Amino acid sequence: MSKISPDKLMISSDFYSVQGEGKTTGVPSYFIRLGLCNLTCGMSRAFTNDLMKEKSLEDGEIFRGDLELEGKATWTCDSTSQWLWRGEDKDFQYLIDQWKEQGIYEDILGGVIHLIWTGGEPTIKGHQVAINNFIKYWKESEFISDVYHEIETNGTVVIEDELFKNLTQINCSPKLANSGMTEKQRIKPEAIKRIMEHDNYQFKFVISTEDDVLELFRDFVTPFNIPLKNVVCMPGLDDQANFHERTQFCLEMAKKYKFIGMTRLHISAWDKTLNV
Repeated sequence: MSKISPDKLMISSDFYSVQGEGKTTGVPSYFIRLGLCNLTCGMSRAFTNDLMKEKSLEDGEIFRGDLELEGKATWTCDSTSQWLWRGEDKDFQYLIDQWKEQGIYEDILGGVIHLIWTGGEPTIKGHQVAINNFIKYWKESEFISDVYHEIETNGTVVIEDELFKNLTQINCSPKLANSGMTEKQRIKPEAIKRIMEHDNYQFKFVISTEDDVLELFRDFVTPFNIPLKNVVCMPGLDDQANFHERTQFCLEMAKKYKFIGMTRLHISAWDKTLNV
């Protein structure tokens, strides 16, 4: 995979779907998944490097990383096959042409369809520059003040001023210890505090046990004084058969701890009808 270019977008996939998480669940959205990530949830760096060399994963393949297999994590990033090496440099005009061909351009301009910048990790410095340059390019030919930009981030990279001002909504999904990442890797106070300076942000957590809830309060909500109206929790799901039980658990935790409890639209990260 090449170095991130400031004059192109490193896109691993892009598609029109429906937001499946957080407070904009159900909103028609166009997802722009960028390559590369600074975390390797469920995997060691050596394991990830081997995957990059072998390029053996099928597009969308779900697998268990070495940290999960060793019991040091309880899950493995389900978008690894996308962000690890499949990012392809696309000219800025590419997205605009896609939207026009699909007949959704006017709805994007009007904010009816949201743009979701995701990854990988879209706040990696090179991506921030490229997204800003894309928006500048777009503004040269179109009045785009009503475009609704959401970004999905793990909250470990500080969002710089220019991109910060371009964002309508920040969706931060901090990683808990069950990711296998160290506390130093996954908790960056300056990045968390920066997100909280925005007018429209949420912190999304996926919970499977009450211990997960206690951890998110201990490591994030309490030390950073995150308002509970900005905390969204969703149930961890790996089997459709557990949908009702897991959803009920999440909603009971919401009642007990006073955060926003939500269900999930779908459990598959690779059904592009519903993004999760």
